[in-house]
Amino acid sequence: MASSDELDQHFLVPDFPSAYQRKRYQRLLLCFSVLNFGFTLAAFSAFAYHIFRDGKNPSLSFPCFSSAKDTLIQESLVSPSRSNKEDTGMWPATSSRSEQTLTLSPVGTKLKTLKKPVVLLISSDGFRFGYHWKVPLPNIERLLVNGSECIPGLLPVYPTLTFPNHYSIATGLYPAWHGIIANKFTDPITNETFKMGVVDPKWWLGEPIWETVVKNGLVAATYFWPGSDVSKGAWNCTLPFCHLYNSSTPYEDRIDTVLGYFDLPDDEMPSFISLYFEEPDHTGHIVGPDDPHMDAAVTFVDQMLGRLLDGLDERGIFEDVNIILVSDHGMVGTCDTKVIYLEDFRPWINISAEWADTLTPMLALRPPAELSVEEVYQNMTEALSSGMVENSEFLKVYLKEELPSRLLYSSSERVEPIIGIVAEGYKIELSRSPNKECAGAHGYDNTALSMRAIFVAHGPLFAQGCKLESFANIEVYNIITRILKITGAANNGSSGFADSVLLPEA
Repeated sequence: MASSDELDQHFLVPDFPSAYQRKRYQRLLLCFSVLNFGFTLAAFSAFAYHIFRDGKNPSLSFPCFSSAKDTLIQESLVSPSRSNKEDTGMWPATSSRSEQTLTLSPVGTKLKTLKKPVVLLISSDGFRFGYHWKVPLPNIERLLVNGSECIPGLLPVYPTLTFPNHYSIATGLYPAWHGIIANKFTDPITNETFKMGVVDPKWWLGEPIWETVVKNGLVAATYFWPGSDVSKGAWNCTLPFCHLYNSSTPYEDRIDTVLGYFDLPDDEMPSFISLYFEEPDHTGHIVGPDDPHMDAAVTFVDQMLGRLLDGLDERGIFEDVNIILVSDHGMVGTCDTKVIYLEDFRPWINISAEWADTLTPMLALRPPAELSVEEVYQNMTEALSSGMVENSEFLKVYLKEELPSRLLYSSSERVEPIIGIVAEGYKIELSRSPNKECAGAHGYDNTALSMRAIFVAHGPLFAQGCKLESFANIEVYNIITRILKITGAANNGSSGFADSVLLPEA
């Protein structure tokens, strides 16, 4: 694990670039002292930023909706020890889609230079909703002012892990449907193990957007997106339009390659391009979401976006490209004072590390065949109710079939028979260790505000200054097919949802 000193070699903690921005940010902090509480009220911070950004009279109405009643949310943690198994689950959903009255501009803008619609989908891994309000990020701001944003953030799928969410964005399917249920898991039938980097198409179900684009006779290009290096169906991952993942590839090289696609003749230019950045997730796991190094990490991402946007501008196509900036999940701080130890269960059941496909923060257990799943579950619940397991009130154990239905997770045969969900900021370890550390994690209940991702979109079909209510990331697939005017595959997205986000064509 990298230290803070090692991170200093990669990032310089940024200063605010102007007195105006310092004053603006201080005003925000004076109104909502949220950052000292680890973004507990991140949505209020974001909203305040919008109010004060231009120095205009604040308005409580959103440009795209008649009501913002579901936008500003304070979450309360419901004790996971309650006995009922309602569909509401251990923690309540943080928002519901309310009745909407769209006041979008009449139509989108016409293409000025490009001869066809193009979508550039960018992922900044682990970019938690609210990061972009902590420090000035002029390039993300450039997209925000002239585009659309999801507030308070894009809703990830459960579990809030990298591979399940990236593939849900790409396919419009929940993990139980597309098969990538975690970053690592075991197939109960073949006993084979999936882990990040596996490209055998048998694991990757559904039809990702790059395959859909090619099936419709268009050109697609991907530069690092989980699943994009899997050749299946109409998609064949080969250069120059597909790159096998290599984390050491400089961001500048990735961006310059993507920009080069726009220099190709019209019939060779990709209609869909994906681009992936590991930051700020990498830094977040090391130092947590509230450390100054995180400010530096998101500033670095913004600088790289600036390189991309400037390149589009130099080609005269910035206004023509539909840019969608997303992340897969958020991040929450964790410390070794918030731990559930599996060794505390030993008087009831000796849980082996070999049982766990995933240990924390989602505990996914597959006991050996000689043990009864029901008996293991009963022993675990007895241990949790005994008062002998430290922090037991922050872990809820489910039989797979009794998981809250709102998670939409249990229908896959790949999901382990016992799932444990821990409270936000807590983690599970096998045994106690003398080493104490604070860092960052994700993988928690997808309704937690700290797990919210970002959705920022700019282009001919996105309204300027539009604040969209939160929606699930499975809707992104249909938004892209709508922009490209192609037929998509069957998916879990809502019929007609894209029309509520996009402007009609000019």
